[in-house]
Amino acid sequence: MKLIVGLGNPGSQYRRSRHNLGFEVVNLLEQQWAINVNRQKFQGRFGSGMVGGQQIALLKPETFMNRSGGSVVEAVTFYKLTPNDIIVVLDDMDLELGQLRLRQRGSAGGHNGLKDIIAKLGDDGFARLRIGIGTASENAAVNHVLGSFSPEETPIVEAACRRAVEAVECWVRLGIDKAMNRYNQNREFRIQNSEEKRRRRKQKIEESPDFTSGADK
Repeated sequence: MKLIVGLGNPGSQYRRSRHNLGFEVVNLLEQQWAINVNRQKFQGRFGSGMVGGQQIALLKPETFMNRSGGSVVEAVTFYKLTPNDIIVVLDDMDLELGQLRLRQRGSAGGHNGLKDIIAKLGDDGFARLRIGIGTASENAAVNHVLGSFSPEETPIVEAACRRAVEAVECWVRLGIDKAMNRYNQNREFRIQNSEEKRRRRKQKIEESPDFTSGADK
């Protein structure tokens, strides 16, 4: 079995926050794989099914972010999983908006949800997929992660979540090394991001009241 954990906070007030990108990716995987994540289990929302001949479990801990480890440990213990069977999807304030970074192991990097999982498991040797939410000053960090994306940011984030789904699928089917090689390509991300920014700038110009297509100035 492979366990995909998406981190976030429960409650409608957090649904669209930057901190809930892990939940968003699990929601997309739920649709993609037709796995209902509606069972209340392991202190969270849980579902399982078969994908490409492999048993898959999706988990959204509802312990609040800073206590995510308890939920993950319950699932790992119940299914007798090893760290190699786990991937955690989370937001990252140290990455540029929309950038992905997939790693096999490492520190929490200041993310309290990941920190609690490492502490409760007693092991940092599980895969983690970080999605960039952009930086903020230390004083503004809490408001930043709990705030919503702006209309300008939303298309970039939605595209990043779709790439994250692809990255998780690659991890399941082909393993961590091929997934890292394919989805840690910053050059590809920057090209896509630049194209999206150009598209939005053009759209703003065309929607401006001062813009008249084909008119002489």
